Amino acid sequence: MTPRRLYFVVAACAVVVYLGALWNRWALDDIPIIYYNPLVHTPSGIWRAFGLPYWPLELGGQLYRPLAIASYAVDWTVGHAGWFHGMNVLWHAGVSVAVAGLVRRWSGDRAALVAGLLFAVHPVHVEAVANIVGRAELMAALFALLAVYAALGRDSVGWSAAALVAGLLSKENAAVVPGLVVWGWMLGFGRPSRRRMLAYAASWVAVAAAYAVTRHTILHPLARIENIAPVFVWASPWQIRLTAVAAFADVARLLVFPLTLRVDYSPAERTLVTSPLDPRFVLGLLCVAAWGGLLALAWRRGRRVEAFGLGWIAVALLPVANLVFPVGILVAERTLYLPSAGLAVAVGAWLKDLAPDRLRVAVAALVVAGGLRTALRVPIWRDASSVIMSELEDSPRSYDGPARMVGVYLSRGQNEKAIDAFRASTAIYDRFPWVYVWGADAAFGLGRPALADSMLGRLEELCNRCAYYYRYEASGALARGDTATADSLLARVRKFREP
Repeated sequence: MTPRRLYFVVAACAVVVYLGALWNRWALDDIPIIYYNPLVHTPSGIWRAFGLPYWPLELGGQLYRPLAIASYAVDWTVGHAGWFHGMNVLWHAGVSVAVAGLVRRWSGDRAALVAGLLFAVHPVHVEAVANIVGRAELMAALFALLAVYAALGRDSVGWSAAALVAGLLSKENAAVVPGLVVWGWMLGFGRPSRRRMLAYAASWVAVAAAYAVTRHTILHPLARIENIAPVFVWASPWQIRLTAVAAFADVARLLVFPLTLRVDYSPAERTLVTSPLDPRFVLGLLCVAAWGGLLALAWRRGRRVEAFGLGWIAVALLPVANLVFPVGILVAERTLYLPSAGLAVAVGAWLKDLAPDRLRVAVAALVVAGGLRTALRVPIWRDASSVIMSELEDSPRSYDGPARMVGVYLSRGQNEKAIDAFRASTAIYDRFPWVYVWGADAAFGLGRPALADSMLGRLEELCNRCAYYYRYEASGALARGDTATADSLLARVRKFREP
């Protein structure tokens, strides 16, 4: 098979399994980040995005992902949701081809085809591909792969640094590129001279410094909210790490056997681990041990490509693993997009040694199974309602489904139902700040200020009297025409200084 045909087959497979996404609309974060974001709605947003945060200023202005925002501004010239989704599918096809290209460099055509196809259909990618704002994951992954290939396959400091910059401007997790390159050097892939290594290191330091200064300059003046997974609220550092290790069981299952997929992995679907004797921690530790055993076996047998892929998983997962520092999620399927490239690399290099007939049967089975699961999962991201309904069905023990229903009922003016959903959510988990400001909104709308005050008192315990929540919810009330509720929330802001 010629390289061109190989890459065409991989790209076509990636497109076919996601054709259903073309009928998807706007869901969850698509709505504030794209649909209601004026920055995206004008051509000037393409360059203005580089001087503004990812989230709109009225929503707190968190994160810095200008390339993703610029891409949305380009797409808005067409404006149809199907176009946005089509662009996501093409980005995914590009990443799948990049995975195949990376594997082909060191393991040949057969391994490249297997790796590219497996990555193209892996069901854990659905959230990143079928939800428009998942594009940040796709872009960061593509540029990270190009940066690694430029360093290990072409020994180009300049091109690798340029791809790293593009990746960081797409999403922060592209910061793993230096770790992936160094891991490749350790295994003997494209290892340059010591002087060239210093040149790479200097480029990484320069890129990191420029990125850090730019990001700090843009985000520092803005209001801050705590970016921590709900399960970690009031948890000790020890408990956070125990829970993070326990979450590796979810990671392993999602990478190896992604039959059951969820939109949400929040309390009480996933709760805090407080003891190393907890069976969940032990299971997570066993998954780490199994991964370590496979890596050691590949290393001892000189299976360098398999070892590279297995190590890739760990390096790419580290920024979102909650081991070094806690992040805003415990487990999210979208965060496994880049780590899963390592799995595809390892499996592709391993399966290529099968006899041709066995290889065809194995790959066909994996591609058909993964493709069907992916295609059936795509409609879950059709719109906000379908996502929330899936949460309520797939994660009945989670507070998040009922919490999102509070917002749904508020948008419909059904305040009594919003209060009922608030109570259902807080009965499951009572440490999530947003639920309390939503509940207060509903209580004000019902003319029950005492109930609203009690909810806001709890909110201030959780967010350290953060004015951001009040202002955001007040803007939502104004958008619904509920000026009385907006005035009540803003009056609360004036009682304290914003942190």
